Amino acid sequence: MDTSALIDVLRSAVPGVSVDPSTSIDMPTIVVDRAHVVETLRVLRDDPALQFALLVDVTAVDYLPAAPRFEIVYHVACLGDAYTTGTPAPARRLRLKSRVPGDDPWIDSCTPVFPAAGWSEREIFDLFGIHFEGHPDLRRILMPDDWDGYPLRKDYPVQIRKTAAHWSPLQLTAEEFAANVRGTRDRAVADAEQHPRRSGD
Repeated sequence: MDTSALIDVLRSAVPGVSVDPSTSIDMPTIVVDRAHVVETLRVLRDDPALQFALLVDVTAVDYLPAAPRFEIVYHVACLGDAYTTGTPAPARRLRLKSRVPGDDPWIDSCTPVFPAAGWSEREIFDLFGIHFEGHPDLRRILMPDDWDGYPLRKDYPVQIRKTAAHWSPLQLTAEEFAANVRGTRDRAVADAEQHPRRSGD
């Protein structure tokens, strides 16, 4: 299925969606309006002819001073015979972009469709300041909770120094650390014995 046929499927399945092709050198790419991103991702995942069941990544780009300022970028993949809900669709990749204005930086969370997106959306929120409406736990993930600003924005000051507002040492003894390592190893061995790999895997 080429990009134009995929766009036709999306336009018929998602009423009111604005979806257009975009140029790319490595994979088919489409641009979807932010109001219909979640519905579009659901169709990409669930339509028997598409089967983009794997969300590979969610990231963002700051195009300051362009308007709209931000793009949210989703990479999805159809795994073909490796994963199917019936007749397999051909294995392929797709990039979906959605533009977000700098003066109103929000987009709906895609966690209802791809729960694993929660981590990536938190990272984008933390580093770009883009809010994901409906996210179950939207808070910083890399920067301290009291950090001011969003470090991956183009207008963020490069030379910045800040003393941590709070700090505490890791409260773990050497014996506790060693016990954790042994416990993790023992669980991995038990799991491998319980679920042996098939020959040829």
